[in-house]
Amino acid sequence: MTATEHRPTKASSGERVADWFDGRLGVYALGRRYLRKVFPDHWSFLLGEICLYSFVVLILTGVYLTLFFHPSMNEVTYHGGYVPLNGIRMSEAYASTLHISFDVRGGLLVRQLHHWAALVFLAAMLTHMMRHFFTGSFRRPREVNWVFGWTLLLLGLFEGLFGYSLPDDLLSGTGLRFVDGAILSVPVVGTYLSFFLFGGEFPGHDIVARFYSLHILLIPGIMATLVVAHLILVVYHKHTQFAGPGKAERNVVGTPFLPVYLAKAGGFFFLVFGVLALISAVATINPVWSYGPYRADQVSTGAQPDWYLGFAEGLVRVMPGWEITVAGHTLVLGVLIPIVVFPLLLVAIGVYPFIESWVTRDRREHHLLDRPRNRPVRTSIGAAWISLYLILLAGGGNDIVATRFHLSINTVTWAVRISVFVVPAVVFVVTRRVCLGLQQQDRELVAHGRATGVVTRLPHGEYVEVHRPLGPAELHTLTEHEHRDASDHRDLQTADPQPALGGARVPARHEEPQP
Repeated sequence: MTATEHRPTKASSGERVADWFDGRLGVYALGRRYLRKVFPDHWSFLLGEICLYSFVVLILTGVYLTLFFHPSMNEVTYHGGYVPLNGIRMSEAYASTLHISFDVRGGLLVRQLHHWAALVFLAAMLTHMMRHFFTGSFRRPREVNWVFGWTLLLLGLFEGLFGYSLPDDLLSGTGLRFVDGAILSVPVVGTYLSFFLFGGEFPGHDIVARFYSLHILLIPGIMATLVVAHLILVVYHKHTQFAGPGKAERNVVGTPFLPVYLAKAGGFFFLVFGVLALISAVATINPVWSYGPYRADQVSTGAQPDWYLGFAEGLVRVMPGWEITVAGHTLVLGVLIPIVVFPLLLVAIGVYPFIESWVTRDRREHHLLDRPRNRPVRTSIGAAWISLYLILLAGGGNDIVATRFHLSINTVTWAVRISVFVVPAVVFVVTRRVCLGLQQQDRELVAHGRATGVVTRLPHGEYVEVHRPLGPAELHTLTEHEHRDASDHRDLQTADPQPALGGARVPARHEEPQP
């Protein structure tokens, strides 16, 4: 018998390419470390994915629109597919918008997809930040990532304003007149700022071209950089997770990135893209052909900004028309005060993690999320801020509210003025009481169990309702925050990741330790 000679098989071309990259970039080690990274399972984490996917849709549709849009305010006579405006003098920007909407194949769908994706992007960012706020995931070590997200939201507001103004239609021009009035209210330098921005007397001849450069180059570049940095920090810090059996400050329980999470994320991207495309196909948005080209001597009736800037206009509409004279300069407080309050409301969101850390003196790392009811003060502050935003949003449409409900516009304006001070305070108190009540309900569930609706009679004649004891998993969820609050920083470093109540550990598909 002769021994079979084993010869090494020749590596495939794919293996050779992979080996070449590994020898220079270390892709094998990176793959082992990051492709099996664990992501927790919870529906609220999808909000961040909606932000990312709608941003991708914005980039794709924006590239398509730039091929046909002409960012020029030079006047031309329109002759195109929209017959009612044929022969009308308008800017090249407005004419090219009509050309995209009526003469470019699929142009109207892409344009509406771009606008709807922008609205969803901002709504998803705001909702995503609300989820992080109410669950406390902004605490150490994620304060910097919170600031990145807040900066993305702030840039998104201005990016939406610039893109909304590009068609140079009557509605967007009315919004720019509002912006010009706010700039002019700035003491001493307001006039200079307005001339610098518009290239002369409003509306000038340069504003569309300048907004176009900001809209397609500068701000998207900054936002893309921040998105990458945001995702890198998410991977570096690992995901937060809600408390439960087997979940602790030092581990992450969930599914691996490859192949489970990647497959789910890919499917969800096409779902988001499909829903946006469906909405864009059946729901008209920003029909600029109905408004006509912008003229400085005209204004669009019922003009309203997009929802994300409605509260800024509400600040101006409900502010009394106060004016004072200081050193020979007239200060228009009716506009100046709102444009000062507007950034303060946004800055309050950005600096909140640092304020809470300073007030509570909490310097510990947090990787487990809070239930909002267990942080009544923070939850009440968030609810009060949301109520203030909604009130100002209604104030920004006080004329529409008055028309729809057949009310006096003065009545609506005064109701908003009073509500700005009263409603947030009431919401804060009520929300706090509700949170405390829910905490008491949780304590009763832990102590007595869940009511079954079955009534039984005791031997001495008393009728009582039978309660079913809670399971170990539910007990852990309801009481875990008390154990965390009672522990100090040293306990967090040495805590056992097993459930504190001694219940059976829930088998986890994958578990990754925290650094």
